Amino acid sequence: MLAGVNRSASPFNPQLLGLDCSECGRAHDLSAPRSVCEACGKPLVARYDLARVRAEVLRDDLGRFGTDLWRYRAVLPFARDFAAVRLGEGGTPLLPLAETAADLGLAGLWLKDEAANPTQSFKARGLSLAVSGALAFGRNAIALPSAGNAGSAAAAYAAAAGIRCRITVPEDTPDIFAIEQRAFGAEVRTVPGTISDAGRALAGWAPSPEWWNVSTFREPFRLEGKKTLGYEIAEQCGWRLPDVILYPAGGGTGLVGMWQAFRELGELGWSQGAMPRLIAVQPEGCAPLVRAYADGAATVAAWEGARTVALGLRVPSPFAGALMLRAVHESGGSAVSVSEEELLDGMSELATGAGCLACPEGGATFAALRKLRASGEVKAKERVVIYNTGSGLKYPEAWRQALQRRDPAAAGART
Repeated sequence: MLAGVNRSASPFNPQLLGLDCSECGRAHDLSAPRSVCEACGKPLVARYDLARVRAEVLRDDLGRFGTDLWRYRAVLPFARDFAAVRLGEGGTPLLPLAETAADLGLAGLWLKDEAANPTQSFKARGLSLAVSGALAFGRNAIALPSAGNAGSAAAAYAAAAGIRCRITVPEDTPDIFAIEQRAFGAEVRTVPGTISDAGRALAGWAPSPEWWNVSTFREPFRLEGKKTLGYEIAEQCGWRLPDVILYPAGGGTGLVGMWQAFRELGELGWSQGAMPRLIAVQPEGCAPLVRAYADGAATVAAWEGARTVALGLRVPSPFAGALMLRAVHESGGSAVSVSEEELLDGMSELATGAGCLACPEGGATFAALRKLRASGEVKAKERVVIYNTGSGLKYPEAWRQALQRRDPAAAGART
């Protein structure tokens, strides 16, 4: 039986059949807290009775369920009467970039701007579900390593849930993130190196089972929160799926989550058109997925000497690398890298051309689109979605560099 949970009042959606291993396929029920596969240690993926969902839920009735990501609760893990932790996550705008589309010669271009989420990033989606999952499993303390935004979202949702939170962050993470996390009551430790080093440091400081690990793919429900990105894009496009989606891929939950969403939408019969080609974008200074894709590898090898101003993409050894590759291949997509200069210029172009103060990861997706239009991989007739995953206000040093490139004299001026 779940710790602290009464079987007669299960916290889980009755349409959630179980959790399957993404690698070996082993099925796991919900009779005990689940993190990764008990057989092989790989990520778990939720499996729903989609035929029953299709019979009981009408697509056109979603408007009755609010404007945040919980409007898709029929395909999320928790029962309708379970008190999920909510701060207004999801429901972010899909902004048409008509002039930029014309400049690039595209049939259509939209920007999914995730800065409108709580704590100003897309991480709110996954951490809302992960913290709710911790409560459903009877846990009262969470922990994770973070490059910034995930830790801030975890701290906020932990505070809202009334549970403890510990976070390890690389020591070069901008101070604003640790300030934000501590403001929410989280305990924060800085660690030399990358997020991989922060992950190793977390194990001794926040051991299981007291501390429930909510880091990327180490529990099954962050993926479910990121899955709603795909549902939202489909609905905001009138259920006619775009042709191409460019996504900044670090740990990969959003990339894999959208792939999962589009597969579910197809089974539900809610969407029109083929699955969008998912294009993973990484910086040249940390591009393990791009290298694996180019080499035709089935797994993603660790990247040595990772360096980039896009801290959310400085993930040298993604835990779910093989699953990320499957999402790219099975969607007919690809993986592309951009230079630091290109992503900084992408930030500037989104600011001046779209009124979006993008984070470095957002600048990377725009830079990748320019590169792929020039190569012809993205064609003129195609409808394209790019991402800004968080607010540029949290990256002052990146913006100093971007402004220096745009106008060296103005960047150094004081008013």
